[in-house]
Amino acid sequence: MQINSRPAAASPAAEPGSHRATSSVMESWKEERTRSLEDNEMSLPSLAAAYTTILRGLGEDPQRQGLLKTPWRAATAMQFFTKGYQEKIIDVLNDAIFDEDHDEMVIVKDIDMFSMCEHHLVPIFGRVHIGYLPNKRVLGLSKLARIVEIYSRRLQVQERLTKQIAVAITEALQPTGVGVVVEATHMCMVMRGVQKMNSKTVTSTMLGVFREDPKTRDEFLTLIRS
Repeated sequence: MQINSRPAAASPAAEPGSHRATSSVMESWKEERTRSLEDNEMSLPSLAAAYTTILRGLGEDPQRQGLLKTPWRAATAMQFFTKGYQEKIIDVLNDAIFDEDHDEMVIVKDIDMFSMCEHHLVPIFGRVHIGYLPNKRVLGLSKLARIVEIYSRRLQVQERLTKQIAVAITEALQPTGVGVVVEATHMCMVMRGVQKMNSKTVTSTMLGVFREDPKTRDEFLTLIRS
């Protein structure tokens, strides 16, 4: 597709406002693994013990038949829900960045996303839409979904998740621009609190030309809704 009336290409990292807003995230981009498989094995007993304490605190009997293995199941499940702490974006992307003379919009939309609210430890789930304008380099399409998986499989708030995805793509490719939109349901609003069953939260991060040029931004937003 042709993007018209686009301003001169510029690295989104060079945009003063965007640079200030994302520099702290970018600084830790390549060094972000905080948990290993060995850590999982070592911490599993203490996690399971913590769940046993929670069951007792709820008035349950951890020794009854239906709950005997629940602490271990819950502990291993929580490790899976947060497996993004075991991965680094740079490991995923290293072999999937290709030199390509392509400067038109690339969009992958409706990427399923599952995360955990860091305030209540209950699920967040929804869809992520990603678009970028390449600057002589493109990324393997499946890697966009992998970026979403790595950052969503952590304790999160949706606003930070959205920015982390956009910044990771920006730092890896230095494209002309990046746009990320996340639509999600928060179980902390559905199961508790205000208990609004149909509520959805929408967040976006626009960097580079997606932020500067309304026509580019509008085209992206139109295409992800089509």
